[in-house]
Amino acid sequence: MIEGQEGLTWERWRAIMRRAEALGFESLWRSDHYFSLMGRPERDALETFTSLTLTAVETSRLRFGPLVAPVTFRHPTLVARMAAAIDQLSGGRLVLGLGAGWNVPEHQAFGLPFPPVRERMDMLEESIQVIRALEAPGKASFAGRYYRLENAEMHPKPVQRPLPILVGGAGEQRTLQIVARYADEWNMFGAVPERIRAKSAVLARHCERAGRDPARIARSVMAAFVVGEDDTAIARRLAALREILPMLPPQGDADLLRTLRERGWLVGRPQEVVEQIGAVAQEGVHRIMLQHHNQTDFEALEIIAREVMPAVADL
Repeated sequence: MIEGQEGLTWERWRAIMRRAEALGFESLWRSDHYFSLMGRPERDALETFTSLTLTAVETSRLRFGPLVAPVTFRHPTLVARMAAAIDQLSGGRLVLGLGAGWNVPEHQAFGLPFPPVRERMDMLEESIQVIRALEAPGKASFAGRYYRLENAEMHPKPVQRPLPILVGGAGEQRTLQIVARYADEWNMFGAVPERIRAKSAVLARHCERAGRDPARIARSVMAAFVVGEDDTAIARRLAALREILPMLPPQGDADLLRTLRERGWLVGRPQEVVEQIGAVAQEGVHRIMLQHHNQTDFEALEIIAREVMPAVADL
């Protein structure tokens, strides 16, 4: 998962796409933000859906999508049309990740309304309903509090019908309720088995009330990572991450690595990362989105592809 607001350029995005596909990664994901979240406003921040259109054209195998697109950024009819077009271009490889939005400063800076969380959750739920209505055959009508359709018809339709919708977040009252009702995939941050287990139990209760089998909802986790063949390589990567992520705690290397692992990062030598992924897989997680903060560190991706992916392929 690439944090596109932290200096992603077209040249870097093309290089990442090519390398990810050549190395055998299953999917490629983009964050969706207007500007740097690390206090670096001078960093490039490629628009998410535009960059995913390029992914549709310049890759042939990767599944891909936004992780996640806040519903406060765009009207759901526009999202539905863009998603259908990108899915058509890619031959049916898009996964549409949606969320309620959370970053107040970017909404303020660009004049975007930022309603209270309850309203944003209502907007998320209605947005999914609008997208589902538009991808269905025939004309669509919908009357919600925030969005309306009146005999609306969208063409072209996405190749995948229904288009896979991923919902990100772990809020127990509304987010997981929305996941239970509508999502094809649920994503949360952090490779922490105990937390995943607890949230899965809440999701199962929501599914029971919604009359849906929780096994029909795919589970995925986004996790940042620090991997290296030895302690020297790990220390070198950690030093680079300190420059990229100034908000990391000001701890010594050993303490910081311990802190990051407690927060759900994948940390250590390849075999340690394999073991951490294995523990998460036992909780029903089928996909790990690696939050790749150092966009030019292709060696780390090569280590994952060479030493981690084969070891976890059958989990």
